[in-house]
Amino acid sequence: MTDAAVPDRGPTGTGPFARFEWMVALRYLRARRKEGFISVIAGFSFAGIMLGVATLIIVMSVMNGFRSELLNKIVGLNGHIFIGGVDKPLTDYGEVAAQLNKIPGVRFAFPLVEGQALASTQANAGGVLVRGVREADIKRIPAIGETIRAGGLDGFDQSGGVAIGRRLAEQLFIRPGDTLTLTAPKGAETPFGITPRVKSYPVVAIFEVGMSEFDAGFVYMPLSESQGFFNRDGDVTAIELFLTRPEAIEEARRAIEEAIERPIVISDWRQRNKTFFGVLEVERNVMFLILMLIVIVAALNIVSGLIMLVKDKSADIAILRTMGATRGAIMRIFLITGAAIGIVGTLAGFLLGLVISLNVETIRGFVSRMTNTNLFPAEFYFLSRLPSEVNPQEVATIVIMAMVLSLIATLYPSWRAARLDPVEALRYE
Repeated sequence: MTDAAVPDRGPTGTGPFARFEWMVALRYLRARRKEGFISVIAGFSFAGIMLGVATLIIVMSVMNGFRSELLNKIVGLNGHIFIGGVDKPLTDYGEVAAQLNKIPGVRFAFPLVEGQALASTQANAGGVLVRGVREADIKRIPAIGETIRAGGLDGFDQSGGVAIGRRLAEQLFIRPGDTLTLTAPKGAETPFGITPRVKSYPVVAIFEVGMSEFDAGFVYMPLSESQGFFNRDGDVTAIELFLTRPEAIEEARRAIEEAIERPIVISDWRQRNKTFFGVLEVERNVMFLILMLIVIVAALNIVSGLIMLVKDKSADIAILRTMGATRGAIMRIFLITGAAIGIVGTLAGFLLGLVISLNVETIRGFVSRMTNTNLFPAEFYFLSRLPSEVNPQEVATIVIMAMVLSLIATLYPSWRAARLDPVEALRYE
C-alpha cells in the first residue's frame, strides 16, 4: 500500500484520565516555594471540607442519640398505650387488664393511679407525680425494676412505703429507711370544705431512670395505698400497656377495640409526646441545613483555589496544548486536582466524625475533667450522659453530598482552564 493510500486521521490525543493527566494533576497538588499561597488555599479547602463533614456526622449522631435515648426513657417509664374509662370509672380494672394481657403483641398491661402531690422533708420540698402500682407490675416496668440503686421492691405492696428517683432523693436529702411526707390537694371533706391530705411514708427503694425529669419528679407507691390517698373509690386512673413492638400502635389499637367491650378511650405515646418529638425533628433538620453550609463554603474555597491555580499555570497549560493535549485533557487535569482535595477531605472528615461520634461521651468526660466544668448538666438536657447514635444511611448521605459538591465546585475552573488560548497565554512569556 502506498503512502497516498493511507488516510490522514489527525492527532488522536489520549484516552480520558490517562496516566499523564493524573501525574500532572497530582504534581500541581505538591507545593513549591513560589506557589505557597495557592497551596495554603488548597489546605484551607481540605480542612474546611474535613471539618464540615466531621461536624455534620457528629451533630447528626448526637441528635439521633438524643431522640433515641429520650424515646427509650419516656416509653420505658410511661408505656406505649393508655386506656381510660368512659361513662363510668375503671372499677373493673382487674378484669380489663386480664383481657388486655391476652392480646397478641401486648407484653403486659397493668392498672395505675396517678396524681400530683407535694413531697417534703425537713430539708426541702418539691412537686412530684405520684403513681400507684402493684408490686408485680412495678418490677416489670423496665425503667424502674431494672434501675434500683438503693433499697429494694420485695414486699412493696405490704411495706406501705414509696420508691423515688435518685435526683429527688438528693434534693430532699433522704435515703432508704427515711420518711417522706406527701401532701395531696384533695383530701377529706369537712364542713369547712376539702382539706389537703398529708401522710408520711418510708422510702423503700431509690431508682435511677437516667432522665433527670423522671428521676426528680416521680414517686411510686402501692396501688391500694394510692387509691386511699387520692380518694379513688375502688377504681384507677388508667390502664397502661407495654407492647412487644412499640411501632405497631395501630395494630394494637384495633386488637384492643375488638377485645374490650366496655366504653374506653385509647391514647398512645405518639399522641402524648407529639409536640416534643416534633420539635426535636425540626431542630435536627435545621441543624443539618445550617451545618451543610460549612461544606458549601469549603467547596467554594476549592473554586477560588483552582481559579488561582489556573492563572498561575496558564503558561504550563499553553505548553501542554501545543504538545498535543486536548481541551478535555486539560479540563480533566484540573478536575482531578480539585476533586482530590474534596474527596480526600471528605474521607478524612468521615473518619474523624466517626471516631468522635463513637467516643463522644468519653471525650466529654475527659474535657470536663481537664477544664473542671460540667459540659452536659443533666438538669438542662434531661439525660445524665451525652448520647450518640451513628446512622449509616445519614453518614452515607453526608459523604455523598460532600463529594458531589466538591466535584461540582471543580467544573467551572476546569472549564476555564480548557478554554485558555495558548497564543494569548504565551504572548508575554
